Amino acid sequence: MNTRPIPRAAAAAAALTAAITLSACGSDVTDAGDGAGTENALTIENCGREITVDGVPEAVVGLSPTQTELLLRLGLADRIVGQAQTSTAPLSEAVAGLAADIPVLSEDTPPSREALLEVEPDFVYSPTDYEFTAEQGFASLDQLAEAGVAAYTATGGCPDRRMQGTVDDLFTDLANLGAVFDAEDEAAALADEAQATLDDVESRIEGLEQPTVAQVFVEGGALTAIGAGIEYDMIHRAGGENVFGPDDPEFASFFAAQINPEALAAEDPDVIVFAARDAEHEQATRDYLAQTLPEVSAVANGRIVVISGSDVYPGSLGNIDAVRTIAAGLYPEAFQA
Repeated sequence: MNTRPIPRAAAAAAALTAAITLSACGSDVTDAGDGAGTENALTIENCGREITVDGVPEAVVGLSPTQTELLLRLGLADRIVGQAQTSTAPLSEAVAGLAADIPVLSEDTPPSREALLEVEPDFVYSPTDYEFTAEQGFASLDQLAEAGVAAYTATGGCPDRRMQGTVDDLFTDLANLGAVFDAEDEAAALADEAQATLDDVESRIEGLEQPTVAQVFVEGGALTAIGAGIEYDMIHRAGGENVFGPDDPEFASFFAAQINPEALAAEDPDVIVFAARDAEHEQATRDYLAQTLPEVSAVANGRIVVISGSDVYPGSLGNIDAVRTIAAGLYPEAFQA
């Protein structure tokens, strides 16, 4: 395929739209029992570690807009004491007003250790474990534990989960957060709505001929292909046949790889899907594809599907929106009113 692994720095850029350094295991919620010192404590298994919450958290931080939005939709606006990475993705209009008075701890990057601990959280919700990298100046998991802060990473964003993550990981997060915040009804309602959307997509595309699809990311003239993880599953759930996959050696250990344009041209996908941060990034990517790969079927036939960069973050309700957007782009006739 003529590829090379995507550099860590490039991965960090893609992470703002494609949330890149992740991994996980399934998560379970259990009573902590007498060992927690209170009958109201819960213990959650998350990313291979146990998190114990002693009662319902009262001071919560969403470490990215997608996490903040999910917390808001669970009805927790009065418990959120900070939001982070606010310039990396917009909140939806439905909840943006609820976040107007929530302190902003950071804009382009995760908050510094000092900024996070200053608001005295007792629970933080993160899309990936990258937000806990001490070498970057962020609060580490150990430092948060010492401060009495429970740190929860979206299931699809756990390090050991990044290659196998699926859209369904969101349902694990909804169940866990619903239990932690005594918001089971709100979490169940969100899960039901999400499942209904996935079921609707499945019913609309059933029996239709699958187009071949490549999902890419373009940044500064560098072309990256997606071959595993949540983004890969989105294409599958939307009814596309991925031209890149986890069985390819380039994606054996990482879900994305920087490729030469010739590698994409050789696959000649029917459709190209890409995530965009904003209108400027979308136009730059379209220009790159038109100028560099005009003979590829997807480009020549105008079969390009754009999804919001925020919709590929793990633990995001946008994961569901992305599946429907991709499916509608693959099968426009099936989604006509």
